[in-house]
Amino acid sequence: MDDNLLILNAQVPGFQGLQQICIQKGVIHEIVPIQSAPQTDLPVLDVSGDWISLGGIDLQINGALGLAFPDLSVENCDKLEAICQYLWSQGVDGFLPTIVTTSIENIQRSLSTISQFLPSTLNPQDASQILGVHLEGPFLNFEKRGAHPANYLLPLTVEQIKRVLGDYASVVKVITLAPELDPTGTAIAYLRSLGIIVSLGHSQATATQAQQAFAQGATQVTHAFNAMPSLHHREPGLLGAAIADPNVHCGLIADGQHVSPLMLELVLKASQFHGIFLVSDALSPLGLPDGTYPWDTRQIDVQNGTARLLDKTLAGTTLPLLVGAQNLVKWGICGVEQAIALATTAPRRAIAQSESYLNQPAHLLRWHLHSTTGDLSWQRL
Repeated sequence: MDDNLLILNAQVPGFQGLQQICIQKGVIHEIVPIQSAPQTDLPVLDVSGDWISLGGIDLQINGALGLAFPDLSVENCDKLEAICQYLWSQGVDGFLPTIVTTSIENIQRSLSTISQFLPSTLNPQDASQILGVHLEGPFLNFEKRGAHPANYLLPLTVEQIKRVLGDYASVVKVITLAPELDPTGTAIAYLRSLGIIVSLGHSQATATQAQQAFAQGATQVTHAFNAMPSLHHREPGLLGAAIADPNVHCGLIADGQHVSPLMLELVLKASQFHGIFLVSDALSPLGLPDGTYPWDTRQIDVQNGTARLLDKTLAGTTLPLLVGAQNLVKWGICGVEQAIALATTAPRRAIAQSESYLNQPAHLLRWHLHSTTGDLSWQRL
């Protein structure tokens, strides 16, 4: 795409009617309602009513191209660059490499590798940017550990947090934990003092315990519905408390396997789309064909984009982030504008990153809703 460009007849999430987008020196300079005959010396691109958006942000992705982020090391760091380029090709502008429960040694090796990689000069025109790390564990409830290995789970104390983070606290952006493991709330307070976003997940927390954790500073929920108590009319649980709290953001996996499409529709309508964002929760075989792959000391079987342990425990997906947005439209759960926002502006809001289009690099996606099939497709401009 030209560094200087005028895009005409664009629909933009959050804007009413057709817009014209002025891009100068590769930055979005202005978005205004379309004029009948704009006067400009800029090259013009008429998108004929297609949607234009920022790229996706994936706040929970466990690996890709055969590399799981807990296995990162100096020896395979070049694979991380390939992953950044692959995710860019999948419409993702930025992501949080997610390190699931493993040994402290593995966690710190991975954090060290990412900390050395972060100052790298990857071209933001063709590579997704690492925005920090998401630690999913090891402070999880044994009963809701899911595919996380039980032998590496740790008690939730400030001392254990310090052991896990070591010298790399500044690299960690989000940590998923079970708040009931620390009724005092000192762990959440400590993490917030480090600037780390606390997300609740893999938890048996009641609604009351979740509300206490939100009051202590937790602001997210990890893969809503999965690895937590179900919604119940007498005990709303962690998820019920989260949906009712306007300051809490919930990640959702929209692959049709982790959460029923009907339940996705229910939570989106209940929240009025506020505070919900999509994640991929993709595992290391993302970008590879179906088959059986190593996963820590175990194996996972990938079929049609769904990854399970060999005992059939659901482990994750191998579907890219934007497939979730496409699914929501295909299933008739929401309109194009809402689906796009759930994968682009909503996750930015969840990590307090600017969701404004203005003055951002023009790394834009063009979305087209096919009138005959109803399918939603996208391409990078």
